[in-house]
Amino acid sequence: MEIIAMPFIFIYHVVHYILLSPKRILNYAYSGILAVVDKLSRGKVTKRREEKAKEDSAILEVEAMMNESKINSKEKLVIDKEPLISFRYKVKGSSGKIINGTFEGPSADEVRLFLQNEGYEVIEVVPRKFYDIDINIGGKFTAADLSFSLTQLSTYLKAGIALIDSVRILEKQSEKAEQRKVYQKVVYELLKGQDLSAAMEKQGDKFPTLLVNMIKTAELTGDLTSVLDDMADYYTSKEETRKAMVSAMTYPVIVLCIAIGVIIFILISIVPQFVQMYEDNDAEIPAITTFVMNASDFIVNYYAFIIVGVVVFVGLFVYLYKKNKTFRKNVQLVLMHIPVFSQIIIYNEVYNFTKTFASLLNHGVFITDSMEVLSKITNNEIYKEIIARTIINLNKGVNISESFKGQWAFPVAAYEMIVTGEKTGQLGLMMEKVANYYQVLHKTLVKQMQSFIEPLMIAFLALIVGTILLSIVVPMFDIYGKIQ
Repeated sequence: MEIIAMPFIFIYHVVHYILLSPKRILNYAYSGILAVVDKLSRGKVTKRREEKAKEDSAILEVEAMMNESKINSKEKLVIDKEPLISFRYKVKGSSGKIINGTFEGPSADEVRLFLQNEGYEVIEVVPRKFYDIDINIGGKFTAADLSFSLTQLSTYLKAGIALIDSVRILEKQSEKAEQRKVYQKVVYELLKGQDLSAAMEKQGDKFPTLLVNMIKTAELTGDLTSVLDDMADYYTSKEETRKAMVSAMTYPVIVLCIAIGVIIFILISIVPQFVQMYEDNDAEIPAITTFVMNASDFIVNYYAFIIVGVVVFVGLFVYLYKKNKTFRKNVQLVLMHIPVFSQIIIYNEVYNFTKTFASLLNHGVFITDSMEVLSKITNNEIYKEIIARTIINLNKGVNISESFKGQWAFPVAAYEMIVTGEKTGQLGLMMEKVANYYQVLHKTLVKQMQSFIEPLMIAFLALIVGTILLSIVVPMFDIYGKIQ
């Protein structure tokens, strides 16, 4: 009887702690995460103070360098008439710190001159060898990076600091080595007489296409600080939307991971013990128990192949999604036809589209040119096709409202606002209102999804664990009957 009783006691505890109260496990994990987040948030306050001190130090350093004539913005640098060569340099900063880095220029003398103009004591500048590999990680700017940098740049310009010196300050206060290199290259282009937009454009994909085009427009209108402020707000809003999505998905992901972990643990550690007991007692094995036993044997015997298979599948999926346009479009089509998820994707895309469109229109960019920019910044192939068809229609003389009419991925409410904006001549203002409206809708829907996924994950855990436990319990009745 003790043999029979022990499994039932075990099952009771499993059901009580895992099936009936899964949140008990999750709360520990979630509380731990919240504690870490709280610690990090406190650390951010200290970090922000350090950044402020670093920023002030950078400004003072630039001012001192200017006063000592270490920076000579009028120094003539060679224009890009010669092919650029990659050099590795070693310099000493004003604090005495030795700095190593790489830079591209037409000659070693040119690179040396540039570094001297930046206030460094040049130790050596040598061409890079073919085996000297420079791994570039972290050079691309995130929405959070852009929001902070653009706000700072606007502040410096409003304070009367020259553009080139403002960028120098950004370079000196940046904590990411690769981003410092990007700023350094921007300064180099500015010294050669390039506009800010051209200097940023030469950095490849480090800066977003939208930002480069907006700054290019601002340079024509002479309203650079206003555009910088608007773009800082744009990237701040974009970062807030991203954080909302991450926050909403954190809890469900924790639930799913724990569910998978519990299921695997039961299958590889617990089920085999019961299987042995059933075999020793010649118990009749029902179909559901046979299925669970086979699943357990498969995981135990082929776990290495399973892990490799999952890694290969995920890697192949990510690769195809990034590289194959047709595959990416099909995946997006599937996601955009799943209830709730489809609305989240559509609301987010419409928000990004209208917010960007409004910024472009409000700064004097023509509608057709705006569409060209929008087609380059969206990663959704469905919206790329909609925008491409819109551009074709605009070139034929069709109104923008007619171009968006009947598009299944573009909500009717947004379309009607385009019609109103076109009729009243306030399309930019209408797009701002649409962006604000769908931003609120998106945030609300994300919160609703979070509250919907949580019980769904718990139900999934209950169903799977319950099925496994049922498969373990049923043969016990056969053993109990034989004992009787």
